[in-house]
Amino acid sequence: MLPLQIVDSFLLQYNVGQALLLVFILGAVGVLPLKSRKLLSLHVIGFGVLFLLTPQSLVPTHYLFLGIVLVVLGPLLYVTGKR
Repeated sequence: MLPLQIVDSFLLQYNVGQALLLVFILGAVGVLPLKSRKLLSLHVIGFGVLFLLTPQSLVPTHYLFLGIVLVVLGPLLYVTGKR
């Protein structure tokens, strides 16, 4: 089995929103050791926009609300960040 087929067979069990949420959490964990609130806020804003732009036919509605929360929370983190 090719590596791409393994990933595809794993992802068929989940919807796009769940895969995006996993990538968001892994990315946030990867940014945390850098101790940069501005970089974390850019990550949050980017995924908020991504959740907002994902077609509703691919994900449940609650991911749209998660995107709205992230788009509102991201600029607040950016303004309060020191570096």
